Amino acid sequence: MKLPVEYTEKMKTLLGPEFDDYLKSLDLPRACGLRANTLKISPKELKDLSDIELEEVKWCDTGFYFNPEERPSKNPLYYAGLYYIQEPSAMCAAGLLPVFPGDRVLDLCAAPGGKSTQAAAKLKGRGLIVANDISAGRCRALVKNIELCGVPNAVVSNEAPERLAEKFPGFFTKIIIDAPCSGEGMFRKDAEAVKSWSGHKSEVCTSLQRDILNNGAKMLAADGIMSYSTCTFSPEENEGMIDEFLKNHPEFELLEADKSLGFEKGRADMIKGGSKELEKCGRLFPHKVKGEGHFLALLHKKEGSPPAHVITVKSADKKFLKDFYDFCKSFLNFSPEGFFEIHGTSLFKIPLGVDFSGIRLKRSGLYLGELKKNRFEPSQAFAMTLEPDLVKNTISFPVGDKRIISYLKGESFVTGGNDGWNLVCIDKYPLGWGKVQKGRMKNKYLSGWLMQ
Repeated sequence: MKLPVEYTEKMKTLLGPEFDDYLKSLDLPRACGLRANTLKISPKELKDLSDIELEEVKWCDTGFYFNPEERPSKNPLYYAGLYYIQEPSAMCAAGLLPVFPGDRVLDLCAAPGGKSTQAAAKLKGRGLIVANDISAGRCRALVKNIELCGVPNAVVSNEAPERLAEKFPGFFTKIIIDAPCSGEGMFRKDAEAVKSWSGHKSEVCTSLQRDILNNGAKMLAADGIMSYSTCTFSPEENEGMIDEFLKNHPEFELLEADKSLGFEKGRADMIKGGSKELEKCGRLFPHKVKGEGHFLALLHKKEGSPPAHVITVKSADKKFLKDFYDFCKSFLNFSPEGFFEIHGTSLFKIPLGVDFSGIRLKRSGLYLGELKKNRFEPSQAFAMTLEPDLVKNTISFPVGDKRIISYLKGESFVTGGNDGWNLVCIDKYPLGWGKVQKGRMKNKYLSGWLMQ
């Protein structure tokens, strides 16, 4: 790999005698990872169910390495949302953030959704996850991954950080900032990252990082924790940003990144006037661990306002939800409760009923389905949040059944299911809907998700 001379000199200073080991690591195959989605399955259950050979990731208790020849993105278990494919180093940012059910979590730079879905799994369907990305195009993948993983309490926004900060001061108990960076940890994975590297790129990135961090600080409640991470080795974008942030925000302190998990200590010596506290940050290097590399800082807000009161929307009048409740009575074993909004013909369940008026949204909550004339059609997203015992009619195929592939390709077929809406499952895990009439199932799998 031909590296820029200026970058090479910087890394020699950073790594010293380890520089040659780092260079050799760039010629090795990159590590590939996936993470069990504990909204649906435990890591042990995934290992037992899957025929993919999995090896644990040290810094993520739900993460595994896999052989890229296994092609897990083509496995039906992936279509059931049982795991998320994610670079192993990147699992640390949300993995080490202490998220608990009931927290209000904001992922400020969320696309394509790895950290958002990881935090959502920790919430266990309670509280709120706001997954934000400033790029409307990248939000499409973000929406799909959140829905595929069966997250019932997510909002996907497409806003600048300062706009969110105006709306939600002191509101979130946990914030994830996987900041835009010069991407030096992507060199082995992406040759274009090498070509686009520039000695001045860090200056552009630090300006963005500073803005995002400062707005994140405004939105974090007292006693909240903010995770700041990058996939670059640049001290200016890592320890330098944290050092500057702490000097400007005395209400924050650094928490220790657990060095027993494979982290090197933060390089305070690379920052002029840098505090020894910066050693609490964590670094993953590709010549030390199986991963592309990452930087992590955990920032605790010692003082400030208590968590802001939830501003709630007025739920849609039940008279407009008659067809939805008729569907629930006919085909479900429960009736969803909470806050509902209707946008056009689309019905959404709003987590905590939080008011997001004035914010650009790609998903205002769980998309339940469409209110058609005198009927309700459930969505793919709704199906992915369900369990078979919550649905009256299910069609379940064992792992390895060829009909699973037929279903995922959008084909219809003869089945023994009851007439009406059926939840189609692999084993006990939902894949989507089918509508049965006289022994034949009309495939209702979402066309945009079809297996190619």
